[in-house]
Amino acid sequence: MSNTPEGFTYRIRKNGEVEILHHGRSAAVLRGPAAARFLVDVEDDDPQELMARLTGNYKHGNERTAKQHPRNRRR
Repeated sequence: MSNTPEGFTYRIRKNGEVEILHHGRSAAVLRGPAAARFLVDVEDDDPQELMARLTGNYKHGNERTAKQHPRNRRR
């Protein structure tokens, strides 16, 4: 099992906004300076990781701990 994010794409709208998609569904829209900063950063960093961070859709590292919690043991 890979811990790297996948399934993210982005598209630039005519008005300069950047729409981030996750498996084809809209996950976030960046406008103004945030969109410009994203376009610069996406060239330098791992695009999948960057988009996962911006959308909040990434592993937090506590999944194993939460699985052991008494409330979640029955699941």
